[in-house]
Amino acid sequence: MPTEVSIRELYELTKEGTDLEKDQYEFVQLQGWIRTNRAGKNVGFIALNDGTCFQNAQIVYSSDTLADYDKAGKYLTGTAIAVIGRYVETPEAKQPFEIQATEIILEGACDNSYPLQKKRHSFEYLRELGHLRPRTNTFSAVFRVRSVLAMAIHQFFQSQGFVYVNTPIITGNDAEGAGETFTVTTRSDGKYEEDFFGKHASLTVSGQLQGEAYALAFRDIYTFGPTFRAENSNTTTHAAEFWMIEPEMAFADLDYDMDVIEDMIKFCIDYVMEMCPEELKFFNERIDSTLLDRLNHVRNSEFRRMPYTEAIELLKQADVEFENNNIYWGMDLNTEHERYLTEKVVKGPTFLINYPAEIKAFYMRQNDDGKTVAACDLLVPGVGELVGGSQREERLELLEKKMDEIGMKKEGLEWYLDLRRYGGCQHSGFGLGFERLVMYMTGMENIRDVIPFARTPKNLMF
Repeated sequence: MPTEVSIRELYELTKEGTDLEKDQYEFVQLQGWIRTNRAGKNVGFIALNDGTCFQNAQIVYSSDTLADYDKAGKYLTGTAIAVIGRYVETPEAKQPFEIQATEIILEGACDNSYPLQKKRHSFEYLRELGHLRPRTNTFSAVFRVRSVLAMAIHQFFQSQGFVYVNTPIITGNDAEGAGETFTVTTRSDGKYEEDFFGKHASLTVSGQLQGEAYALAFRDIYTFGPTFRAENSNTTTHAAEFWMIEPEMAFADLDYDMDVIEDMIKFCIDYVMEMCPEELKFFNERIDSTLLDRLNHVRNSEFRRMPYTEAIELLKQADVEFENNNIYWGMDLNTEHERYLTEKVVKGPTFLINYPAEIKAFYMRQNDDGKTVAACDLLVPGVGELVGGSQREERLELLEKKMDEIGMKKEGLEWYLDLRRYGGCQHSGFGLGFERLVMYMTGMENIRDVIPFARTPKNLMF
């Protein structure tokens, strides 16, 4: 009887120091989908992928060993098959092994209208084939890295003793005061007092506020879930639905917050490099030739910390023609300014700290200078801002004053203010857009290409 195996298992078998018993893999059975099929007069070659790893397995079939050779030679790209045959190591060839087929069984035929043929397709075209694009090399690699990166996030925080908290998707408040939320309703007349929840409800833009409540019970917590913003933006970095990682830490100041961010980013890079070497090699060769150099540079760097005020002075002195040359204290930096600072000035990962209060969220702790807040943005070469964080305002009177100044309603946030009344303490946290991290780890330039089924303005396919 043949041994049922995956292609991933067969590649593990070829590695030095493997603890797999090779004898049981002499005669094997595997299933997968045909990537390519080349049939000659007497010998044919199938590149088979079963989804368990990035690489394909080469299937060799011949008219001498396969009774239905002519039939197998007509199987099209995309066809699902089962293969039974001999596992043979081929160390001198391009691939480390091949399967010499004795039987090929049709599991599911593929129509000749199959749109993924052996040629390069544009990413724009493949976005219209969201149900099929995971079968291509690029998106097979993207979504495997995404999966591994999600596990890296969980392993990092779990190993540090953080508690994983699932914050609500439906909420009655807008955490950042931006007002760009999706309404959740069962009515068409806008009478929210008669609606399901008896009030206006929205899809969440952030789990941070609820996360703070749990941090003040468990000390260190993190959230990792979907968030939603009704921002009518068609840029390469905006989506209406995306995933956020939002840790909150009690008894932690801004410096501690930045220490955790730095450790997390380095851990994620190390983890993906260990688990997805073939995928990263592919991205470096096909997507971004600087990818591996950038990742290695960041993982081996000490992250510098630079005050916002110093950054503004450096930008004013820069001998560079920015698209936005109107540099002044109090501005919200553009990506071009962030990249200049991290790529040209520091030449490495950089925390910008102590931003003007006017351009940051209401919950950030006010500094003693009365002008700035204890906030940080992590800038990395090639991207600009990757992570945003802050020390939270734990002083009730100052938090209420800030809310009054910006005209923010306290109704619905009484519980948040209670956190300052009942045993409040110094605490900090940060937010990391998961898709932005996937983009950074893969070199992909559009958020639509790192999330399985993108939700963007005027786009609700699949």
